[in-house]
Amino acid sequence: MTSIVLFRNDLRLDDHPAFAHAVARGPVLPVFVSDPIDERGAAYQWWQRQSLHKLEARLANLALPLIYRRGNSLELVPELVAESGAEAVLWNRRYAKGQRDNDARLKEVLRERGVQAESFAGDTLCEPWRLLRDGAPYKVFSPFWKRFLRDIAVDAPFAQPQQAQAAARLPSSADPDSWGWEPKAPDWASRFLEHWQPGEEGAIARLEGFITDNLAKYAEGRDYPAAEKVSRLSPHLAHGEISPRRIWQRLQEVAAAQPDLRRPIDKFLAELGWREFSWHLLYHFPELPHTPLRAEFAQFPWSNDAALRAAWQHGQTGYPIVDAGMRELWQTGYIHNRVRMIVGSFLVKDLLLPWQQGAAWFWDTLVDACPANNNASWQWVAGCGTDAAPYFRVFNPVLQAQKFDGDGRYQRRWVPELAALPDHLLSAPWSDPEQVQTKGIKLGQDYPLPLVDHHLARERALAAFAAIKTEPVNNA
Repeated sequence: MTSIVLFRNDLRLDDHPAFAHAVARGPVLPVFVSDPIDERGAAYQWWQRQSLHKLEARLANLALPLIYRRGNSLELVPELVAESGAEAVLWNRRYAKGQRDNDARLKEVLRERGVQAESFAGDTLCEPWRLLRDGAPYKVFSPFWKRFLRDIAVDAPFAQPQQAQAAARLPSSADPDSWGWEPKAPDWASRFLEHWQPGEEGAIARLEGFITDNLAKYAEGRDYPAAEKVSRLSPHLAHGEISPRRIWQRLQEVAAAQPDLRRPIDKFLAELGWREFSWHLLYHFPELPHTPLRAEFAQFPWSNDAALRAAWQHGQTGYPIVDAGMRELWQTGYIHNRVRMIVGSFLVKDLLLPWQQGAAWFWDTLVDACPANNNASWQWVAGCGTDAAPYFRVFNPVLQAQKFDGDGRYQRRWVPELAALPDHLLSAPWSDPEQVQTKGIKLGQDYPLPLVDHHLARERALAAFAAIKTEPVNNA
């Protein structure tokens, strides 16, 4: 039986259930369809092009070509079936509403033509509909994760096939190099490869490097951006270059061999759990990317100041820890998780700009852009999600910098114009402008003055929140 395997956000051969099943059945035709419904932000697509190069090479080792098409998959996949004579089309399931509706329709179209159409669980530890409480979705992470740990046995990952039979070769009718996913003028991604190794081999190397170098200190070091004790696996997960099941299994092996690492492993797995919870939320609340899950926030008096938004986007807020994070994002396509919370809080609470604008900027600039994680995390930091930080929890960017970057290594790396400042001034240079000037730095010229006074901005945000809590919600 000849099977078409659709690769989408699962650019790997290890623990790829659809690929493994297809290889076991007979000849295989691997296909990547660039469908507008699947496209994400520019940084994500840059990574995706690098990852597709690597997938092509891995498939070539099995004498399998990767066929490219571009357009509506509901039209193109049946055309591929007719061209190839394939008797089955296999893929791994997706959980965003538009994608799962599209896949459900594709199954109908194929089955109406007598073609087998099968989907498999490959992108999560637990499919989003499996964990319910009294028939309803979970809305708070802690009970969700407690229930997961108690009741879910994670399936063993599929081994990568070591040989495969190629189907009759078809030409690609699309050239990924012409899709504009690799920027040229300007080449804003020129430095990305200094920081990343896209592809399945890069994902495996990142996991093993994390286990060897950073896992033991993960629980204590994960909040300190300069320490780099995090895994940085999120882009590889977002592109499906490694499966969460493979990570789970590998860490359980490490825990069995080194019981003293159980605590940091559990801490890390809880972060993998947040990814699961985010997909759970997106599946059950498909409005997550654009609508606050707490209804009262529909009345929140957001500002719409384009100048403030641009200053935040480009790391020119006058708060060094915020600017360091936004510049790290622009130059690497990534931002440390602690700093994501700081810059997110600053946007929605200090600047009073809508969380959707922050989510949109992250969507376009993150190499790990994920429809579940990105939007669930922004709703969390904005205080409007189901499992949200209380709105009155407003991150103080100066105190956050002093606590988590006390020696200034992170801020000096990404805000080099302030590198000469002593530690006690680095996080709040405006507090002593005369001493700053003795270091040859003119505030307002070499580095911006703060966009807002944090203490006044905090009071303004809390007053706005109090207003929506007391005013009736207008559903007209």
